[in-house]
Amino acid sequence: MSTSVLVCTWEEARERARVIRYNVFVDEQSVPVELEWDDMDASSWHALAFAEDGTPVATGRLLPDGHIGRMAVLKAARGAGFGARVLDALIAKAIELGHPQLILNAQTHAEPFYARVGFARVGEEFEEAGIPHIEMRKRLV
Repeated sequence: MSTSVLVCTWEEARERARVIRYNVFVDEQSVPVELEWDDMDASSWHALAFAEDGTPVATGRLLPDGHIGRMAVLKAARGAGFGARVLDALIAKAIELGHPQLILNAQTHAEPFYARVGFARVGEEFEEAGIPHIEMRKRLV
């Protein structure tokens, strides 16, 4: 499968990333829309993965403090490696920027996905937007 991933600013990603995130978080997971949008998008790096036909199907962001978040893959594109490509691109950007570690709050069902690339669970399960999460970290240096 030939797909591309773009790492870019919010200005470049906004329209495409918002559609994916709204679909996954608001429509599918019933996250209140006011919790989905925050003021961190503008200062973050965003990754977009595209299907072979150029359709954006996955996104995620890297915050200035080394947190990865808002990882989302459209339902029809799940299981095809798009999430992994987004995560790989965000990890590469974090390394480029010199972050010593990455932190993310994973939905508990996604723990194995992140563990495969070296993220380890930290602490106890907690709830965010009505969904069970765990904190995970990965050392980069």
